[in-house]
Amino acid sequence: MSGPLALRWATSSILDADMGVSLVGRLTNESTSTVGGYQFGHDRTVEYCQKSAYISDKGAIMERMAESIMNVATTLPEGAPLAAKGLLHLGSRAAVDQTLSRLAARGELIRAGRGIYMRPVQTRFGPRSPSAEQAIEALAAQRGETIVPNGAAAANSLGLTTQVPVKSVYLTSGRSRVLNLGQQAVELRHAPRWQLALGNKTSGQVVRALAWLGPDEAPKALQILRAKLTDTAKTELVSAAPQFPTWLARLVGTMVHG
Repeated sequence: MSGPLALRWATSSILDADMGVSLVGRLTNESTSTVGGYQFGHDRTVEYCQKSAYISDKGAIMERMAESIMNVATTLPEGAPLAAKGLLHLGSRAAVDQTLSRLAARGELIRAGRGIYMRPVQTRFGPRSPSAEQAIEALAAQRGETIVPNGAAAANSLGLTTQVPVKSVYLTSGRSRVLNLGQQAVELRHAPRWQLALGNKTSGQVVRALAWLGPDEAPKALQILRAKLTDTAKTELVSAAPQFPTWLARLVGTMVHG
């Protein structure tokens, strides 16, 4: 074989990943070859083809990862979060993050927050975001956090106020952050342990409602609460009272013992 490196390829189609067009041409044993209007020396042509093959292989790998992630997502309960850290058995963190972002861009997942994704709920009217209650319950179970409605919501639930909270706000033992569920933003606020001690029990609602009302307004709620609380709830409040601020511990004692 004499002269420059001899190459003879059949006409082929090469996908240029950057331009998104198909370049068609014949590579011959001439000193240069033209592909889609571009001229390449043989070394450059081989390099270009190798790069195209690499991009094609990488795309196939990413699609397989996307399929694997969606397989995991379909096994989760409705509204359960899909965290990037829980998918590292499928690849590197960078690859997982990139694939999750692509799935969100395609509408197959919802990006609820940093590193948290959820699968849309399928209905006869089309896909929708999980409800705040579904998402919060699933997130609490997955992350091992205590997450409860805030004091305003607790006071409304107990009939201590007619104000209906405009924003969805929850208290959490974890860090403060915002979950984006479609058009709804759910705020999670880190709260002191004593506000979370009794969880979602009625006694826990009482603690958060009284904390929200504050030292000046809370005493006015005692009569309503006495009529609502069971003996079990009263016992739970008395047991947890040492954790409360002094004013609230005193108020609980007054409510239970008179």
